[in-house]
Amino acid sequence: MPQKPPSVFVTRALTEAVMARMEELFSATLNREDRALDRAALVAAVAECDVLVPTITDRINAELIAAAGERLRLIANFGVGVDHIDLAAARARNIIVTNTPGVLTEDTADLAMALILAVPRRIGEGERRIMAGAWDGWKPVDMLGHRVHGKTIGIIGMGRIGRAIARRAAGFGMKIIYHNRHQLPEEKEVALNARWCGTVEQLLCEAEIVSINCPHTPDTHLLLNADRIALMQKHACLINTARGEIIDEDALVAALEAGVIAGAGLDVHAHEPQVHPGLMRLPNAVLLPHMGSATHEGRTAMGEKVIANIRSWVDGHRPPDQVLEGWA
Repeated sequence: MPQKPPSVFVTRALTEAVMARMEELFSATLNREDRALDRAALVAAVAECDVLVPTITDRINAELIAAAGERLRLIANFGVGVDHIDLAAARARNIIVTNTPGVLTEDTADLAMALILAVPRRIGEGERRIMAGAWDGWKPVDMLGHRVHGKTIGIIGMGRIGRAIARRAAGFGMKIIYHNRHQLPEEKEVALNARWCGTVEQLLCEAEIVSINCPHTPDTHLLLNADRIALMQKHACLINTARGEIIDEDALVAALEAGVIAGAGLDVHAHEPQVHPGLMRLPNAVLLPHMGSATHEGRTAMGEKVIANIRSWVDGHRPPDQVLEGWA
C-alpha cells in the first residue's frame, strides 16, 4: 500500500467537482480533453499507476492486465457494469476491482420508464414528423399507439434497477412479472406486486413490454436471440437499458421489419459508438446514446464512490464496493 498519495490514472473526463477532489487527494492524472485512449496509452498508464480508474469505453482485458506494473493494485471502475474488465486476470494478479453500485439506480430507471412510454405511444415517430415538417393536422386514427395502463411488463433482471422500474410501472397501473436467476423473497414480491417467471421464455410469452435490466455475462450474451424474440406478442415492445450485447441486433432488426414485435427502445448498443444501420432506418425504434445514468447528480455520485473506494484501499481497508468472485 503506498504511503504517499497514490498515483491515480483516470481514463476519461469526469465532472469538474470529482476531478478537483481527486487532484486534492491523490497524485491524479486526468484526461480533461476526454478523448478515448488508444491501447498504447492504456498500456503506458497501467505500467506506472497505483490505481486505474477506467470506464466502459476501456477494454481492460488479460493482455492489458499482464502489462501492468507491480504498482497497480486497484482498478476503481467508474460505473456498475464490469464486463469490460477481465476479473479473473485481475484476481490472478491480486488486483482489487471496485465499481459504483446504487447511485445510478433511479436515473437509469427514469430513462427506462421514458422508453417504456415512448415506444408504445410512438413518441419518437411523432417528433420526427414534426421536425420534418410533415404533420398536416390532427386526425382521429393518426399516430395510434398503445396505452401502457393495464399492460404486463416483464422485467429481466430484478436487481436494484429492475425493482426501481417495477415501482414506477406500478404507478402507471401496469402488471409486473419478472425473471431473475433467483426468485425474490415473498415479502419483496408482495411489496412490488410482482410475479416470478421461472424461465425467460415464459416471461416473453406473457409480457407486452419487456425491459432488460440484467448484467452482461457469458450467460446473458445474446440472451434475446431470434428464437426468443419470436415468442413475444405482436404488439409487444422491447426496452434495453442494460448492455447492447444482450440482444442479437440482427434478429431484432428482422423482427421489427417483419412486424414480429411492435417496437424497441434502446439506450445501449452492441458495438458502441456504432449503431446497427438497420435500426437507424426503422421508424419503430427509439435510439438513445447510452445516457441512462447521464445526470449531474448521478455522475457526481459515481465519482464520489470511486474516491471512497480508493481512500478505503489507501487506508488499508477493503473497499466498500469491491467486486467479489461470482459477481453478476
